[in-house]
Amino acid sequence: LNAFAISRPAESYHDHNAARMRPRILERLARGESVALVSDAGTPLLSDPGYKLVRAAIDAGHNVESVPGASAPLAALVVAGLPTDRFGFFGFLPVKPGARRKALEQAAGFPGTLVFFETGPRLARSLADMAAAFGARPAAVARELTKAFEEVQRGPLTELAAKAAGVPPPKGELVVLVGP
Repeated sequence: LNAFAISRPAESYHDHNAARMRPRILERLARGESVALVSDAGTPLLSDPGYKLVRAAIDAGHNVESVPGASAPLAALVVAGLPTDRFGFFGFLPVKPGARRKALEQAAGFPGTLVFFETGPRLARSLADMAAAFGARPAAVARELTKAFEEVQRGPLTELAAKAAGVPPPKGELVVLVGP
């Protein structure tokens, strides 16, 4: 908005205030106002509470449209060098190790490229659990896609896990992809 000198009121909508903000947004829509759900962290509705707002707007009879934009999972899939004909997006893995390992066991049978979101502080542990669950499958870790510090590391999952274990956690948004 700043790049095009567009000045509009903005309100925050996230996990911690969604239940309070949703009725306010629906009231604005009921008055005939237009509302845009935008994000500075990739495509809205992917691993965020935006889908609850969309569902509520649809249920209330409001029109919902999408304007395509940056999508970290798709951008990562394109640059990973892994098969793109079939892929599954699994969002963020659970924080607790037991639940994370169980989620990985469930994903292991998916017949395509696996796509996960991850945080820097959890990357090494998640890659280690992935290597234990999937072995040396080809993989990629994409960081800060479409931004100035974009980086993609590719290799066998076991090597990426070993490399992540010996360095400080990366900063920024991460997408981990594991080949079939």
